[in-house]
Amino acid sequence: MAKHDMGYEEKIAWAGVIVSIVHFTIYLGVLLTRATTTPMPHTPYVDAMLWSIGAAIVVMIVVSIIVAVTTGKDGRETDVRDKQITARAEFTSRGLLIAAALAALIFAMLELDAFWIANVIYLGFFFSAMLEAITKIALYRGGMPAW
Repeated sequence: MAKHDMGYEEKIAWAGVIVSIVHFTIYLGVLLTRATTTPMPHTPYVDAMLWSIGAAIVVMIVVSIIVAVTTGKDGRETDVRDKQITARAEFTSRGLLIAAALAALIFAMLELDAFWIANVIYLGFFFSAMLEAITKIALYRGGMPAW
């Protein structure tokens, strides 16, 4: 089996999967812990959500810098294949984000608590980011199929 050298974009996709899973798991753990004493719609969530999103952004910036430094200049250059993979992954994941936005719109029309609206949007971002990163990894590993 041939050795597969990962480029910058693929390494960032892997890091994105790991960071997303960790930050979502921590947020969910905090939320569920708080929900043991308070009904779910009344559970304080804003601080935990903002901290988890902010922490994930900071961690990804740091990881991106570390990966860029350790990958070297040749590995950071993007080519047509990288651009095609990014475009395909973004296209693939866009549907989940749209579905979450529609769900949030319906929740707002039904006048559900802000808790549910915020969390369905948060889930949409999480699942969309996961699908995008997994699609990138799959395309880097399996090749870019023809349209």
